[in-house]
Amino acid sequence: MSTMSQNLQPAVATALQRWHEMLERKDFSQLSEIVHPEAVFRSPIANTPYAPAQALILVLTTVIQVFENFAYHRQLATDDGLSVVLEFSAQVEGKNLKGIDLIRFNSDGLIVEFEVMVRPLNSLQALGAQMAARLSDKMPAFKVKASA
Repeated sequence: MSTMSQNLQPAVATALQRWHEMLERKDFSQLSEIVHPEAVFRSPIANTPYAPAQALILVLTTVIQVFENFAYHRQLATDDGLSVVLEFSAQVEGKNLKGIDLIRFNSDGLIVEFEVMVRPLNSLQALGAQMAARLSDKMPAFKVKASA
């Protein structure tokens, strides 16, 4: 992995720049433009992934309202230039947390998988409670069904 954004595929670099701009504005109204229709979201709380893109967009537009003082600190890219790891910090209910966003793009620069990991446990639990309060009635419909 590299910290150099020059290693990113051009379409990925453009999409990632748009992601950072949306995050800075806290306006994800154009998020669907950089998310593949069949994108998968992997929550730090749920074992089962969520899909398609509407689930990912719903979660990301909600979590930005829950996080306080959100900031990215480091960006690492895979050698193929299609995936990034973004290290972040934030607060939820006054609890500090650290985490990473693992984002995989396709060659067109569309997000195909977005996985989040968060620590420590008490901060993850606070995040889970806040997200459940906002989304518990909406997310079950997006759970990926296990293949037979």
